[in-house]
Amino acid sequence: MATTAQDRDTLGTSTLSVALIGPEEMRRQAVVGVLANSQARVTREFTSYPGPDDVPSLLGANYDVIMVELDSDPDCALDLVENICAVSSITVMIYSARSDSAMLVRCMRAGAREFLTLPIAEAAMDEALVRAMVRRPAPGPAKKVGGKLFLFIGAKGGSGTTTISSNFAVALAQEAGESASALLIDLSLPMGDAALSLGIRSQFSTANALQNTSRLDSNFLLKLLTKHSSGLFVLAAPEEYTDVQATVEAVEKLLAVARQNFSHVIVDAGPNVGTFDKRLIEEAAMVYLITQVSISELRNSNRLISKFQAAYGRKPEIVLNRFTPRSLGIGEKELEKALNQKPRWKIPNDYGAALRAQNAANAIAMEDSSISRVIRQMARTACGLSENKTKKKPFSLFG
Repeated sequence: MATTAQDRDTLGTSTLSVALIGPEEMRRQAVVGVLANSQARVTREFTSYPGPDDVPSLLGANYDVIMVELDSDPDCALDLVENICAVSSITVMIYSARSDSAMLVRCMRAGAREFLTLPIAEAAMDEALVRAMVRRPAPGPAKKVGGKLFLFIGAKGGSGTTTISSNFAVALAQEAGESASALLIDLSLPMGDAALSLGIRSQFSTANALQNTSRLDSNFLLKLLTKHSSGLFVLAAPEEYTDVQATVEAVEKLLAVARQNFSHVIVDAGPNVGTFDKRLIEEAAMVYLITQVSISELRNSNRLISKFQAAYGRKPEIVLNRFTPRSLGIGEKELEKALNQKPRWKIPNDYGAALRAQNAANAIAMEDSSISRVIRQMARTACGLSENKTKKKPFSLFG
């Protein structure tokens, strides 16, 4: 699917990435509404004020603008602004429902560049964003690659790689905390359906990224993404059959840009392990091999595990999907022998939970089921969280 001239005009390369911080949802959504028709994109929303220890992670995401609500807790908001501006020249904007000259002075002294009064007029927002654009540093050397990379590959088509990877990504976006960010990239080409699995639709796709590598930078990538209600960002596969030539070089650049902007990058590669070069596989925090207990898939899995061991010096983590104990009469010892290693994760064959999620066009990870509990534990482990730790807010609409 070639990018049309109209698409190129829409995508542009001058989009500003924005972190929006505000405990009060109505004020936050009012700002989102004004930004919707601007040259900026809200990359992440924070429902509480990050503390001093969270500022390095906040700045590490390389936002162009950080917008902070003042009214919920002025002292906390101003402390955050001071902590940001003490170590960074990033443009910080304050938004408030009050027009108080004394408070305006305090905001400017803290380091804020703009003070926007709610309701914000589109003209006032546009002018503030133009000034932020001017302040943005000129493009320099590529940013340091820092985001963790998680690769999901299938033993064969139909193993369930998309279901597992997309729901893992949703769970990780929720478990990782507000200082983190997560992006799912559907590289199961030419007919990936991660977006369908999550019940979302996207105007742009992986094809736009891979066919425009000369223009592919942070701003271009952010314009291609769709945000799921969990807080997860998604780069979907094309909705129509598209013969995309996903070269190793193109994939490498896409993942490098993605890891510059997101702390966690999850890739659904389907059975296309050949798309990745040795360096990317070596850099991956984890490679998950999705398989089922069938003769053909266990045989393919054995081959892939041997290839990984010989070529990359590592073994993938085995995820048994739709698992039923003693499937085909094969026990634990036989499975371990067939795979040359012990399977790490076993996704139960819970047909009811899968059907409910499919009928509702919703992610399995968004409800409680035997499947979601295992996938959520996979995500918690990937985040370095303990198995028995219970989060106070397991689900959040704002990641």
